[in-house]
Amino acid sequence: MRFLTRLTWVALWCATTAHAGTAIVIGGALKNDNEAVWARIVEEAGGAGAPIAVFATAAANPERSAGLIVAALNRHGANAEAIPVAPRLKDIDLQANLNDPKLIAKVAASKAVFFSGGAQEFIVDTLQPKGEPTAMLKAIWQVFDGGGVVAGTSAGAAIMSRMMFRDAQDNMQILKGQWREGREYDRGLGFAGHDLFVDQHFLKRGRIGRMLPAMRAFGYTLGLGVEENTAAIIKGSEVEIVGARGALLVDLSEATTDAKLPAFNLRGALISYLDRGDRHNLRTGVSTPAAHKLREPKIDPAASDYKPYLQNDNYFLDILADNTIVTAMAQLLDGRAPEVRGLAYRARPRPNDLAPELGFEFRLYKGPGLVGWFSGALGGEDYTVLKARLDVIPVRMATPLFTPLVPN
Repeated sequence: MRFLTRLTWVALWCATTAHAGTAIVIGGALKNDNEAVWARIVEEAGGAGAPIAVFATAAANPERSAGLIVAALNRHGANAEAIPVAPRLKDIDLQANLNDPKLIAKVAASKAVFFSGGAQEFIVDTLQPKGEPTAMLKAIWQVFDGGGVVAGTSAGAAIMSRMMFRDAQDNMQILKGQWREGREYDRGLGFAGHDLFVDQHFLKRGRIGRMLPAMRAFGYTLGLGVEENTAAIIKGSEVEIVGARGALLVDLSEATTDAKLPAFNLRGALISYLDRGDRHNLRTGVSTPAAHKLREPKIDPAASDYKPYLQNDNYFLDILADNTIVTAMAQLLDGRAPEVRGLAYRARPRPNDLAPELGFEFRLYKGPGLVGWFSGALGGEDYTVLKARLDVIPVRMATPLFTPLVPN
């Protein structure tokens, strides 16, 4: 499939307007006991008593989802209220509520808006049908442009980019170029800014496999993949990671593609793992580890006193497995080998797979700027890894991948 070369529809405010608000991108599976994230949303909205409008537009059970979110926010001092605008909400007139002047005014008067998880296509189809912003969406933008907060988890995080994945659960399908406008991808709402692509459930579901081709196709050079139960607080050019884990920052500003190869490929990407408490400036490109990390020695493979701690030398047979990309990055940073490799492929081709033999080798390698930190202060084996190099190379896989041995 030919990748996108031209996008003719982008909301004008994303490209032309400087926004004063704070976008909080939550990677999904946000737990009720995640004090750091819930408290931070309320804090950013103005603290105790802050009015927060909750949209469960994406949810399969909007009443239940909205109720849980409202309760969590109010436990932390907010004055949260559900806005009954959701296609699956029973016994309401969706269009009437969507255009209700009283509800629109209530949203506009809020200090924050929170989008639930579910199906992100419900959010864009409801608030931005056929690419046109509704009065309700304009009220949400009024909150954001007035210095307020727009937060979202899972589906509510997917809509934060100007472009988003609409329904693309299969990483390999996207890597192989088998995706379509209006089906796997769509326009988002753009609260994360014009130049940053965001994705969610990122490490758990190996979604670097779909982010890289999407960034290339949509013209992004920066991407941020946020892990579950974790939030990226985006305020101006500053990004702060809060919650249970971290986020992967992808920089394609120096990456190249070989147009002669008949499949997606990439050379010279830079990827960084920002752990909880870490910060990154999108304008300067400078990352700052959390204070507890800075109390530990910096790991610098180029330093004369570098002593790698990890002695394993793994080849990862499923680089898109749960958190495997970060494990590989830690091995690269704190290990002996100059590179770490892994595969992305389908061991069992599907009937609709147009290229069953196509796989991809991910090659992580050391280069200028690769540094990191390790800390066990928070009870885990937590790395921060900055500026690992990455190539993605299309390869031909054997079909089947292996055959059983037989007796002599």
